Amino acid sequence: MTTIALLGNPNTGKSTFFNRLTNQYANVGNWAGVTVDQTLGNIPKSNINIIDLPGICSLTPITKDEAVTVDYLLDNNPADAILNIANACQLKRNLLLSIELLELGKPLILVLNMMDELSQSGVHYDLDILSQRLGCPVHASAARQNSGVDEVRACLFDQTTITTSDPLELDYPKAISADIRDATTQLVKKHRLSQNFARWLTIQFMSDNDAAVKYVDEHRLDTLTKGCQTYREHHYADQIFHVRLTFIENTLAAATSFTENRSQNTVTAKIDRWVTHPILGLPIFIGIFWFMFKLSFDWIGTPLSDYLNALLSGPLSEAANHWLTVVGALPFLRSLIVDGIIAGVGGVLTFIPQIFVLFACITVLEDSGYMSRAALVTDRLMQLIGLNGKAFIPLIIGFGCNVTGIMATRTIEQPRERLVTTLIAPFMGCSARLPIYSLFVTAFFNQHQAVIVLSLYFLGIVIALAMAKFYQLVFKLKDASNFVVTLPNYHRPRLDLVIAGAWEKGKGFVKKTGTVIFAGTVLVWLLSNIGPHGYVINIDASFSAIIGHWLQPAFAPLGITNWQTISALMTGVLAKEVISSSMIVLFHLSGQTSLVTTFSTLFTPLSAYSLLVFILIYAPCFATLGAIKTETGSVKWAIYSLISSTVLAYGLALIIFQVGSLF
Repeated sequence: MTTIALLGNPNTGKSTFFNRLTNQYANVGNWAGVTVDQTLGNIPKSNINIIDLPGICSLTPITKDEAVTVDYLLDNNPADAILNIANACQLKRNLLLSIELLELGKPLILVLNMMDELSQSGVHYDLDILSQRLGCPVHASAARQNSGVDEVRACLFDQTTITTSDPLELDYPKAISADIRDATTQLVKKHRLSQNFARWLTIQFMSDNDAAVKYVDEHRLDTLTKGCQTYREHHYADQIFHVRLTFIENTLAAATSFTENRSQNTVTAKIDRWVTHPILGLPIFIGIFWFMFKLSFDWIGTPLSDYLNALLSGPLSEAANHWLTVVGALPFLRSLIVDGIIAGVGGVLTFIPQIFVLFACITVLEDSGYMSRAALVTDRLMQLIGLNGKAFIPLIIGFGCNVTGIMATRTIEQPRERLVTTLIAPFMGCSARLPIYSLFVTAFFNQHQAVIVLSLYFLGIVIALAMAKFYQLVFKLKDASNFVVTLPNYHRPRLDLVIAGAWEKGKGFVKKTGTVIFAGTVLVWLLSNIGPHGYVINIDASFSAIIGHWLQPAFAPLGITNWQTISALMTGVLAKEVISSSMIVLFHLSGQTSLVTTFSTLFTPLSAYSLLVFILIYAPCFATLGAIKTETGSVKWAIYSLISSTVLAYGLALIIFQVGSLF
């Protein structure tokens, strides 16, 4: 089995190329920070594995996701070859990474991606000259249009290309070259490193690569540590960088030509005048999200959900009940299937259209290149709380799932900023909360569904920013680190990519429906049919009712007085999707067939909104708590998040209901 490592700068189309080669879908977006961990795939009908690694500007890692890539290369060089994806429109900067990879001595194929955009600028590269000077195959592609991918695939199938290579040797100053040669010889002889790896490690160590320095210390490679002082006193790192940059400039000068009709892409510039405007940028951002929720809840998602609900709650439920009666199924089993599984799981499935429409909208924003602009326009706001615009990207990702949002904090350089962003990410209204939002906005805010849901999402952002400011004071964070972002050209979203993106994001919800929600629904049904003395006929004597009644005094000040809702909230720690299925089962078993009608007798619009605010903020689900523990390296932070978010949710819901009741 051959292993190919896929490397490149952020936002070069790496993940898109990965998808084209493997015929699978890895999360893609026209913005940096999409890939934060390794993604493994296989080229169909071959023995070639592709590993998509996080984007990195150089082999000196700054963030946790970049460290994933460097650690992979330092881990005994597991890849057989490297597929280096470069942005053809920013080739000078991208080649800095290519030089470091070529010095590793692994077979490397350089792909100049986004050639369609390059052609619009009037720039042309002679691939033969680039290949000759770099000493590796160079291919042109436009992965979004699937152009040039077949040629690269054929190159990977050519065993000669991916098994033979010599390291690139630049003309470093004599003193540096001599020290590289001596250190390499000693590493090979004394520590039994391979010739190519020893030379590459030496150059990286001389370049003050923190990951290389750590590797040398851990493996006690005293050959390099002895010369550390000399390397730094004579500024080897600066000299090495200067040689690389000069080599790149000379190479591009020889390989670059221009067409007579050079035209700059002004469409992106014209749009950015408005969407990145210091004053108009934020209102435009809010307007875009309002439009997303309008599509999801008013115009497309809700009508489709209504049709699906009519199918599942009517004919399907009646047919299942009829045939179970015909075959003589026990009443216990019939109730489990009809009142538990079909009512609970089916009730959650009815919200799939809304969730998929929302995910399609998010995919459009990602694929178009707007997400980088969203980070830019929020940077000034984030600076006020000790963070920067890069911290806003995980928060946006958290709209889909808090777990992936927390994982995306790896792109943040400073450990304390990363910790703060991890702690505030669960306040983002993830898609798991959408079913319960839909239930209540349909019942109480039918004419203003999009506005109410939008208010909840932005309330989550406000709370997250307020807590970030609190943590800034507690952790004594100084000024936020500098925020540098590359604004890619806008892309016209492709329908196939939007559909694939919506499906990949939404299938997690469908999968949960068949696993976690199914298990949670069965558990709730059992607790609703079993009491201290065994099977119960009256649900008011069940464990669910006992738990709900016991907690009623605590929830009454929030306007939540019925035990069914309180019991359902307890299941939300398992997964937020289970709340809606639990409520459907509990009210269904209580004899309430129409939730909309039932809610009108148990809630007011004020108490309903108070409940939704509580659900937005309280106790992260188990998966999110696990992500917090993993990313912070401490179970204490996960416990803290569980307790603090629940206390905050209770306090804010209490204020909303009590103050609102005065009016």
